[in-house]
Amino acid sequence: MKGQSAVNVENQLITDKYALYNGDSCEIMKGIPDNSIHFSIFSPPFASLYTYSNSDRDLGNCRTTTEFYEHFKFIVSELYRITMPGRLVSFHCMNLPTSKERDGFIGIEDFRGLLIKLFQDSGFIYHSEVCIWKDPVIAMQRTKALGLLHKQLKKDSCMSRQGIPDYLVTMRKPGDNPERCEHTNETFPVSKWQNYASPVWMDIRQSDTLQAKSAREEKDEKHICPLQLPVIERAIELWTNPNDIVFTPFLGIGSECYKAIEMGRRAMGIELKKSYYEQACKNVASVPFNSLYKKSLF
Repeated sequence: MKGQSAVNVENQLITDKYALYNGDSCEIMKGIPDNSIHFSIFSPPFASLYTYSNSDRDLGNCRTTTEFYEHFKFIVSELYRITMPGRLVSFHCMNLPTSKERDGFIGIEDFRGLLIKLFQDSGFIYHSEVCIWKDPVIAMQRTKALGLLHKQLKKDSCMSRQGIPDYLVTMRKPGDNPERCEHTNETFPVSKWQNYASPVWMDIRQSDTLQAKSAREEKDEKHICPLQLPVIERAIELWTNPNDIVFTPFLGIGSECYKAIEMGRRAMGIELKKSYYEQACKNVASVPFNSLYKKSLF
């Protein structure tokens, strides 16, 4: 945030390769200059599916889905402002299972589609998406979802369903990209591109994430779900150049910034929850930075 001061930053860690802030993204993003971010990638709070903290500022603690979308619009609007023309924003999400107790019915909410609409309403172009396969057996064991239980087939298979995959949805800001991302056959052979270009990624291991256990606190109601490192790596490799700034408004334990730095990019992240922020600082500080790409963030 060159030339501008951050708003209500509780803690911050700034080096020549990354800038991490502990505070509210809605406020801190206001200090980021227009058209300055090359690429953003993150997992948004899943509208009360996972509760990350007991803070009233936490988007995951919204009382209703409608309230969540109203608040999230501020984040999307700021992302549009700070993203360079022709550059991209990727968000990781899944459609949300409903419950009898909370929603009055058992089904699925099109969270992915509603997020896409929010970004389009702010001016973004729907650029692409990839479906990320998830093991329905593991999902059944973790969630005990009625629709995934084998015994439900015997009771009434009309309530049985498929597992819910993850998605990496990518939106593009209109305009001409001032810094093109150009690849060579050596760094991006055809076989590799064919894998990345597939609309379904079958080879992502759900457990390939940064460790989250050390960031837990007593008042957390549910666990966090870090984005898989290979997903972040593919997006950064495909859509950024060395030294580009990779941003996340939901830093969590630092997965996106960790991979960005490891891959010779610069990183910027904001996290509301102090314990996650502190763990992110430790994770990011442990990454060796390739001196070939060294360039000051500020």
